[in-house]
Amino acid sequence: MSSPKDAIYSKPAEQVSDFRFDENVAEVFPDMIQRSVPGYSTIVDAIGQMAGRYAEADSHLYDLGCSLGAVSLAISRYVQTPGCKIIAVDNSPAMIERCERHLQAFKSPVPIQVLCEDLQQVPISNASMVVMNFTLQFIQPEQRGAILKKIYQGLKPGGVLILSEKIRHPSEQGNTLLVDLHHEFKRRNGYSELEISQKRSALENVMLTDSFAEHEQRLHQAGFSDIVLWFKCFNFASMVAIK
Repeated sequence: MSSPKDAIYSKPAEQVSDFRFDENVAEVFPDMIQRSVPGYSTIVDAIGQMAGRYAEADSHLYDLGCSLGAVSLAISRYVQTPGCKIIAVDNSPAMIERCERHLQAFKSPVPIQVLCEDLQQVPISNASMVVMNFTLQFIQPEQRGAILKKIYQGLKPGGVLILSEKIRHPSEQGNTLLVDLHHEFKRRNGYSELEISQKRSALENVMLTDSFAEHEQRLHQAGFSDIVLWFKCFNFASMVAIK
């Protein structure tokens, strides 16, 4: 998915508004995510591989917070199991509109249902896999436990939740190191100091991060028996929670 270059925060703003998945972000999202999240392509492709491993016949695979559909497409490339259906959910009309266009162009061999809805209102049932790829971090912390419990209850035995998140290191010293490494990653991908600073301000009240230990505890509380940290680079991580 190519896209125009992300220059949303390239001009000084008197007041930086809270980050929103609106038309402007949807337009440049593939470029933004590649230049902002280390290992993003690796994560998406590996999610597809794990879908090939865990998808059960006649089951549902959920992509919650699907944005432009990269994860749904990766899943559809790897799943060979008969009778599977991918359900892609996002509450941003701008994202969903582009997602539908991408999916139509690709002609997925696995049926994909696209829903423009709040994922908290979408029932999870008969699922062999649920993916939240950098989604939970945008939901209010007090609501996260209930979402994970709902996912756990909707998963079949042996089913998995793949949860990718920007995480916070528990010590200030360690967290500062990871933040600095991430900012250098963005500089090397062409972002200016102004863009890095304004994007950070835009996300400050919107993206509230947890430590890995907090994620692990919440997943255990939801009922998951095994949590595998399978990817980590700087302050970005992805884990598989197995029912």
